[in-house]
Amino acid sequence: MAKFQYYTAEAVEKLKSELHQLKFQGRQDMAKQIAEARDKGDLSENAEYDAAKDAQGLLELKISKLEEVVSNARVLDESTIDTSKVSIYSIVQIKNTKNAMVVTYTIVSEEEADLRAGKISATSPFGKGLLGKKVGDLAEIQAPAGKMEFEIMSITR
Repeated sequence: MAKFQYYTAEAVEKLKSELHQLKFQGRQDMAKQIAEARDKGDLSENAEYDAAKDAQGLLELKISKLEEVVSNARVLDESTIDTSKVSIYSIVQIKNTKNAMVVTYTIVSEEEADLRAGKISATSPFGKGLLGKKVGDLAEIQAPAGKMEFEIMSITR
């Protein structure tokens, strides 16, 4: 059974663009590398040829996995996001109860996670700890440094 993942329309377009690039430009580049390696002589002792064939296999595996992700991708209608509780694509502002530091995160799918951009995966310990919480709730999250407690300050989209 297929496991659907929800993405923004922008993220789905990015995935499709990457897949297109790999299928066309990536395969062309790989074919050139194999042809160049083949031209260097005896294939039974040609390490460059073996490396190029291995790289081709990895490229095809990446294409296959990306095709599966794209085929199971569903665009989430952002207007239907319930902002009364933390859910995927919620923008949540949280305050560390220990040091009063306030941070804002967007809860996203695993493939879209980018901590530097403030996007955390719904499947990460932080994401799991925040999902379903409401404004004013306390979220206890198991972090590498130990248990941390955060207060949900606001939820928007």
